Amino acid sequence: MAQTTTFNGQIQPIITQNCATPCHHPGGVGPFSLLTYEDVAKRAKFIAKVTQIRYMPPFPADRTFQHYANERGLSDKEIGLIQAWVKGGVPVGSSGKQLNRAGVPVGSTTANRSLLLPTDTPDLTLRMATPYAIKGDGREDFRYFHIPTNLKEDVWIQAIEFVPGNRKLLHHSRLMVDTTGTMAGINGMAEDDPNVSSFQKTPLADEFLYGWVPGNDRVTFPAGTAKRLRAGSDLIVNVHYAPSGKPDIDQSEIRLYFAKTPVKQEVKTLTITENNITNQPFLIPANEKKSFFVQFGPFPEAIQLLSVMPHMHWLGKTVKAFAVTPDGDAVNLIKIDDWDYKWQMTYTFQQPLTLLKGSVLIAEASYDNTVGNPLNQNRPPKPITYGWNSTDEMMNLVFYYVMSERVKE
Repeated sequence: MAQTTTFNGQIQPIITQNCATPCHHPGGVGPFSLLTYEDVAKRAKFIAKVTQIRYMPPFPADRTFQHYANERGLSDKEIGLIQAWVKGGVPVGSSGKQLNRAGVPVGSTTANRSLLLPTDTPDLTLRMATPYAIKGDGREDFRYFHIPTNLKEDVWIQAIEFVPGNRKLLHHSRLMVDTTGTMAGINGMAEDDPNVSSFQKTPLADEFLYGWVPGNDRVTFPAGTAKRLRAGSDLIVNVHYAPSGKPDIDQSEIRLYFAKTPVKQEVKTLTITENNITNQPFLIPANEKKSFFVQFGPFPEAIQLLSVMPHMHWLGKTVKAFAVTPDGDAVNLIKIDDWDYKWQMTYTFQQPLTLLKGSVLIAEASYDNTVGNPLNQNRPPKPITYGWNSTDEMMNLVFYYVMSERVKE
């Protein structure tokens, strides 16, 4: 007799690992929770459809080009189990052998929500001092916020997580570090405020600690590597709010997780931008498709890449990046054939990728500024160039890396 596919028997572990824990839990990036049988059963047909067409779990990068430690995606077998479960009437099944993430029997159709969530807690949680009042005037809003850490000693950061206080309107954020103690006055200041320029003259200790965009969750560095945060550091957070027709508020927070094992290598950041393209200017004419290219390097020293985060806006279509070693070998980094503006991630390599001294980084990104692009925000299309507004464009590749002193060149 064929075995009946049940929630507690086969489906719950699949949903918990691939859907609930990373995204679909209270406070997560998913729009609804999938922690319990009731959560999943009432959306069973929808889940069956989006997993069958591989729309969910989302993972835009091409896994035949490069593999990542934080890959998401279901196997053919797992998709088949979900299909069989839905066709069989979404049975609950016996909970006798099914354990949740804490090793406790589920025991009923309503599992303990807290036990299904990640059990680690942040070592330091920092919030915007007061809620920010979003005007609701229909304009995009760019703001700086100053958040002191009050650290009495240096700490090593193993993982970083940004939790938007208003997921509907928060477009992206960038975390930077100041160690001078002179930036408090920037708090709440608009990007176009003339007084901002006086603060921008201050050299930052870290110009890119972390960046949040839709889809980007907690970033965790490999064991033995971490970002250093100096005693007395202040966080400078640059936030972009999408246009809103009515007033709202936001009070986002940053969660920092300290390294629990000795740190051997300090994580640094390399950012490739529109300034690095070889076919300048960075301009996408109206009613045209255009590609831009980067050749960065050669690297003066050997490094090890830990992760890559591409960033474009609505007109972005594809992105590809790889490195070429002095011996002519290619090191694949990232390839996305169908750019998803609403799902951008930091892709962590399964193992650090070594780029020897003299290596060159090559990148290509394509854009579609025609009426044939349903995501084009301008009707009719107009020329688009660099800018922070979502209706402008960018071409960014952000890498976390460590120096590779132990590599023989």
